[in-house]
Amino acid sequence: MRGAIVLLAGLALAAPATAAPPAVSVTASPAAGVAPLRVTLTATGDAATYAWSLGDGTTAAGAVVQHVYPAGRFVATVTATGVTGEVAQAQVQIVSNGRRLALAAPRAGDYGGTATLSGSLLPAARGARVQVYRGNTYVTSARVGATGRFRARILLRSHGPYHVRFGALRSAARSILLRPSLRATLPKVVAVGGALSLRPSLVPAGAGTLRVRVFRDGRLVRSRSGKLPTGDPGTIRVELTSTARPGYAPVRKVLVAQVVQPALGPGSRGPSVLALERRLAELHYALRGVDGLYGQDTVEAVLAFQKVNGLPRTGRVEAWLWRRLATAGVPRAQRGGDYIEVDKTRQVLFVVRGGQVTKVVHVSTGATGNTPLGTWTVYRTVPGWDWVLWYPLYFKGGFAIHGYPSVPAYPASHGCVRIPMWIAPSLFGTHGRGTVVVVHL
Repeated sequence: MRGAIVLLAGLALAAPATAAPPAVSVTASPAAGVAPLRVTLTATGDAATYAWSLGDGTTAAGAVVQHVYPAGRFVATVTATGVTGEVAQAQVQIVSNGRRLALAAPRAGDYGGTATLSGSLLPAARGARVQVYRGNTYVTSARVGATGRFRARILLRSHGPYHVRFGALRSAARSILLRPSLRATLPKVVAVGGALSLRPSLVPAGAGTLRVRVFRDGRLVRSRSGKLPTGDPGTIRVELTSTARPGYAPVRKVLVAQVVQPALGPGSRGPSVLALERRLAELHYALRGVDGLYGQDTVEAVLAFQKVNGLPRTGRVEAWLWRRLATAGVPRAQRGGDYIEVDKTRQVLFVVRGGQVTKVVHVSTGATGNTPLGTWTVYRTVPGWDWVLWYPLYFKGGFAIHGYPSVPAYPASHGCVRIPMWIAPSLFGTHGRGTVVVVHL
């Protein structure tokens, strides 16, 4: 009986003990961020060794390891092994956010002009700069804002393609269709027998090829540029179109010139008179109508043009006047604002709106030079007749701007500002009491 007890005791002493697995925990610092993300992985516990599966196909060993993660979500697993071989595992998740770089560009733009490129870098890197490239050529850079947005202004000399860079990141490429400049001009009017030529060009020259078609009174007369026919009155129409090369947009331009009779005067009528009146109206000279009849209103508009430009005051049109009409511009006001301006030296009246001359009127001021200089205000108006004054606007004492049957090309009044009878009612209708009148030499 004693032997059995001893045997049992011996068996009890020989039975192996089961050891507990090692304690282990793991941290990642940082656990989230922008790729490429450098992370420190730390395992703590009572294990003898630590082996890592980093979640992206790589491994490492040690209680503390560092690893750089690309964009994505990863789970790092540490295997802790105790001194007697027992194992335990712990895991931690790492989120590495990839940056996205995007670029937007206008579909088309003018060659030699500017264009604004815009885009985003997300997650935002506020204050960082992205670089704009055309192919492999650096163009400019742009600062990234708090929201990740950026804008860059570029000069359009090439259609691209353009892209932006930030470190190793590259955006998608964007191309901009370029509209070339089609340079060609014709005077609006030219006298019969005058020189009229066309020398069109594309800028840049490599943007395409030009096709030129010339029509006279609607009939095709030639398909090339150079000297244009001016032997008879008529309408010259030039159609210019480009055949675009890759990266460029086609462009089109239409030019019209009126070949007119060189000499016109009271009683003339027809297309040449109509062209004259249209040109005068473009330059804001007052006309009763654009009707192709050289009436008194046409005489007065021609006189006003001759006065403004320091030409002989004939009221008639000769070849030299056509040349001046072709290059003339709208007269300039003396100052800004809304007012009536009377120029005693040139004997004209300007209606000024917002500092721009909107109407030029032939006038006649005081024969003795007594029309008062200065800045005045209309204080009294009379609709219709006031003695011999038609629709007067009184601006100082008895001095007024008014319609009168006779408005010669020189100072002839008693001191008032005479204007043609037909325009007095309309001037009266748009300028009442309080209108500023500026009279100067």
